[in-house]
Amino acid sequence: MTAKTGEVWTAFATIENERDAQSLAEALERLEPAPVGIGCFEIDEDGDLWEVGGYFDGRPNDILLALLEAAYGSRPFVVSNVPPEDWVSKVRRELRPVSAGRFVLHGSHDKGDAPPSAIRLRIEAAMAFGTGHHGTTRGCLTAMHRLAREGFVARRVLDLGTGTGALGMGAALLWKSKVIATDIDPVAVMTAQENGRFNGTGSMMRTVEASRATGPAVMRNAPYDLVFANILAAPLKRLAPQIASVTVSGSAVILSGLLHRQAPGVERVFAGWGMVADDRIALGEWTTLSLRRVRKTPLR
Repeated sequence: MTAKTGEVWTAFATIENERDAQSLAEALERLEPAPVGIGCFEIDEDGDLWEVGGYFDGRPNDILLALLEAAYGSRPFVVSNVPPEDWVSKVRRELRPVSAGRFVLHGSHDKGDAPPSAIRLRIEAAMAFGTGHHGTTRGCLTAMHRLAREGFVARRVLDLGTGTGALGMGAALLWKSKVIATDIDPVAVMTAQENGRFNGTGSMMRTVEASRATGPAVMRNAPYDLVFANILAAPLKRLAPQIASVTVSGSAVILSGLLHRQAPGVERVFAGWGMVADDRIALGEWTTLSLRRVRKTPLR
């Protein structure tokens, strides 16, 4: 089928079990016509329920989708035709400047007003997470502001799952820190690099594509005074031992991407690896945890 100019189709299905979800995403990537983008997201941690989907420039083959449903045991794919729209322009129109502690996040289209002491972060609308309007990003920036207000200084910072790069850039501008920012999404890596250039943090912040907190680029600069991980509850729990391996006693760890009900479980896991909460910030339905490393080795 020949796609109309600018036409976008989506096909999304839900499936239980992370391993099956990853396998379905890999199989979806091999469809013909091939999707132009693939997503695989946990939507219910308690039920281990995942959503897998793809974006296509023409209607996907219904028969092939049905075969994938049968082969991997997913629920039926929901296929939709997405009306054409300039999403970046739409986001720019709707997003206003956001304040979080000393930080003011804005797009190039709207700088807004800010006090002289404010740290401005220009964040361009793009396909990456972290414009500052989400409670998790604002929670992390607010937690960082509190640390600085209490006299904490971070010379080496690790920003895991950097998205737009807002947290890493904030640390670089606040403390002149050396920042390593990582993301598993190459689009996010490019977005963070571009935002770094806008904000003059290019020499202080290095952005790399990585799926672990113990990759070569990360380990070369360890240990870190401050680690951000604004992701999701399940991957945060898996990252706890890796974050422990790149921090030392006195290091700060700021975690978010947590619904209120998920925060206690994540907090318990990190406490087992020597990181104890000293603050909790609730914004909307999200909790941000601010932890301090109190032991060199975990008690297992």
